[in-house]
Formats: sequence, C-alpha cells, structure tokens
Amino acid sequence: MRKLGIIIIALLAIVSCKENKDSVKKVAVDYASFGDKITADNHLSKTAMYEKFKHLKKGDTIDVKFTSSINKVCKKKGCWMRLDLGKGEESLVRFKDYGFFMPLNSDDREVIVSGKAYIDVVTVAELRHYAEDEGVSKEEIEKITEDEVTYAVESNGVLMVK
Repeated sequence: MRKLGIIIIALLAIVSCKENKDSVKKVAVDYASFGDKITADNHLSKTAMYEKFKHLKKGDTIDVKFTSSINKVCKKKGCWMRLDLGKGEESLVRFKDYGFFMPLNSDDREVIVSGKAYIDVVTVAELRHYAEDEGVSKEEIEKITEDEVTYAVESNGVLMVK
C-alpha cells in the first residue's frame, strides 16, 4: 500500500510539472516603425539572409524581410545603416526614395528590415562620403582607393526594438 501511495504521489508530481501549452504567454515586443508599415512576422535571421546574399549575382534582386542588429548608422541624417550578417559580413541598407531616416543613436539596436536585396558596387566616391558621414578622419578617408562589392538593401520599411 505504501508503494502505491509513493507511485501516485510521483505521478501527480510529474503531471503537475508538465507544461500546459495554453498557459505559455508570448511576450510582446514593442517596435518603433520607420517608412512603410511592416509586420514583425515571417522574417529571416541574419545568417539566413547572408546565405541568400551569397547566392545572388550582380543584377539579381529579391524581396526580403530579415532581422539583424545595426552596426553603424549615418551620423549626419540617419540616411543609411550597416547591419550585421554574421561571420564579419555586413549589409548596407539605404532607404527607398530617401523617404525616411533612422535615429542617429540607433547603433547596436535590433531591427527588422523589409526591402529589395541585391549585390552592389560602391564607388570610391560613395565610400569616402559614407566614411565622412561616420566622422572618419581625413587621413583614413584618403586611404579609400578601391570600389567595394557590397550586400545591399533598398528598404521600404524598418521596425526597431524600442
């Protein structure tokens, strides 16, 4: 009889510890929205986005929505940002029709970006302009002497975690 009691107590303990799927609550994330209204669902991870970029050729364009963190943002207007793709890679994000800007203090913030991804060649003049926007010294700017192939996105909308 004592063994039966121990077994019943053990079974009750196991059943009471089992997670009830109905009791799991989703935590809502609050976003600041920029550009077109987009949703936070159905987005790629930064590593999945990097894999998509690796398979693009110059001239290819694909619609994407992915999440990442901001490595850098334009310090003059917020008119571009560089997003982490993992493995030391970045994506240069500009905004459709210069239609919206990101806050100047957005570095290290998590974002979801929607737009068109493509491979781009950024000229020396553009690279120097971006370096100037970042506040890089004139000596460092003069060291920029070659065009750069980059993973680019023309974004129509961004959600940034508040």
